[in-house]
Amino acid sequence: MMTTPLGIIAGTGFYDLDALEDPVVETVETAYGEARFTRGRWHGIPVVFLTRHGAGHSVPPHLVNYRANIRALADAGVRDVVAVNVTGSIDPELEPGDLLCLDDFLDFTKGRVSTFHDGSGPEGVVHVDVVGAYHPELRREILDAASVVGEAIRDGGVYACFEGPRFETPAEIRLARLAGADVAGMTGVPEVVLAVEAGLRYAAISLVVNPAAGVGAQDPITMDEITAVLAASSAKVLAILDDLVHTRATFAS
Repeated sequence: MMTTPLGIIAGTGFYDLDALEDPVVETVETAYGEARFTRGRWHGIPVVFLTRHGAGHSVPPHLVNYRANIRALADAGVRDVVAVNVTGSIDPELEPGDLLCLDDFLDFTKGRVSTFHDGSGPEGVVHVDVVGAYHPELRREILDAASVVGEAIRDGGVYACFEGPRFETPAEIRLARLAGADVAGMTGVPEVVLAVEAGLRYAAISLVVNPAAGVGAQDPITMDEITAVLAASSAKVLAILDDLVHTRATFAS
């Protein structure tokens, strides 16, 4: 049975995917620039893995070429994308190491190109509906996989995307909380919107690694703190992905 590749996009702390069998790194040219990803197989099914920040975290969040990344995945035959976002908690009940399966977003970015549609193409001006941008069926696969491997994950969460690369101010976090945000990050938008425009089914796991500015203790946010939480918690995300892929492989066989 032919299986379309599953796309996996990850960011801080997730720069390779050791589970991939026979990995091959590809650099491709798109109409929006260059993108780089790794093809391989996981439990026998094809997977395309893309790390947003490049090898060694060389690309800051505001300079990630989101359009090239999504276009490259679509051109590679991907139809479903599971993303991983490393975030700060806006909801004070969330602690480092907690997981959420996102279901909505807020866009506080400023200078990013957030659409494939600039009005110059044959389709003219396009207004895309992003209700359900985090695809409900793909979200269910994530939640079911988490249940199987015994990892707690919140069903739903609002992701507030800020421009970066600086961390947010306490006032910005208070504003996002008033708007209903649960976590803050720097890479989820426009990625999710572009996936919808490209016709991809997209869902995202948020891994909380620190309290956002002004939430809880007032200690400065440091990369050492974030790295320590990633080291302790990234295995939970990988276990969920492993079961999700294994389940797909079972149904594909």
